[in-house]
Amino acid sequence: MTSLGTFSGRGRRHLLVHPWSLGLLGILLVFGLWATISSLGVVDQLFLPSPAAVFLAGQEQLAQGQLVADLVASIRRVFGGFALSALVAIPLGIAMGANTTLCRLLEPLLGILRYMPAPAFIPLLIIYFGVDELPKILLIFIGTLFFNTLMIMDAVKFVPSELIETALTLGGKRADLLTRVIAPYIIPQALDAFRVNMAAAWNLVIVAELVAAEDGLGKRISLAQRFLRTDQIFLGLIVIGIIGLLIDLGFRMLMRRRCSWAQ
Repeated sequence: MTSLGTFSGRGRRHLLVHPWSLGLLGILLVFGLWATISSLGVVDQLFLPSPAAVFLAGQEQLAQGQLVADLVASIRRVFGGFALSALVAIPLGIAMGANTTLCRLLEPLLGILRYMPAPAFIPLLIIYFGVDELPKILLIFIGTLFFNTLMIMDAVKFVPSELIETALTLGGKRADLLTRVIAPYIIPQALDAFRVNMAAAWNLVIVAELVAAEDGLGKRISLAQRFLRTDQIFLGLIVIGIIGLLIDLGFRMLMRRRCSWAQ
């Protein structure tokens, strides 16, 4: 007689056989529904352009070089701001997680700052730094720093005490605990935190480009809105979604390759 555990194990293996196929199927179903609704004329093309119209808008922007230029500008801002955030959040989060005094000193402050909406800093950033690249990068830095720091701090707090005690028993010093025990243990959690918070970085760069920018996907969406080019708005949203999906998959692949022991 087959046990329920065996059956469920086989079911899980069966579901994991074609993960990409299932994901692709879900995307195709949405696009198929979109194409069907637009072809039936149920919704005006002004409000719901067809997939073909969006594709033609993409070809037009590619031919003019706009799409590539906007994509490069937005990616540069996102990765610049997020990299700066990670460089600060990693040592700060580890220090707060490993030092109770420092944690009690800074955690309430970070908790307050975390609830301040990052877009509210845009007027100050423009006043302080103008409308060039720096305010956009700093907005992403501000909007992701506190979340990255607190999530890394929490990961450090949950390092098993057995690992710490074993390292101390073997003669490990504080520097050894940080570099050989704590840092390797929290790598999966840190990568997962970055994967989640990267979405916030994309939200913020679009907001920044809507307010003050000469290029970028957010700026292109803003211009399309002025001229009622919903096909270009849909194009920008789809491109952002694809880039986000690729980044997410990149983080997942990095976790599988570098942190297979944590899977």
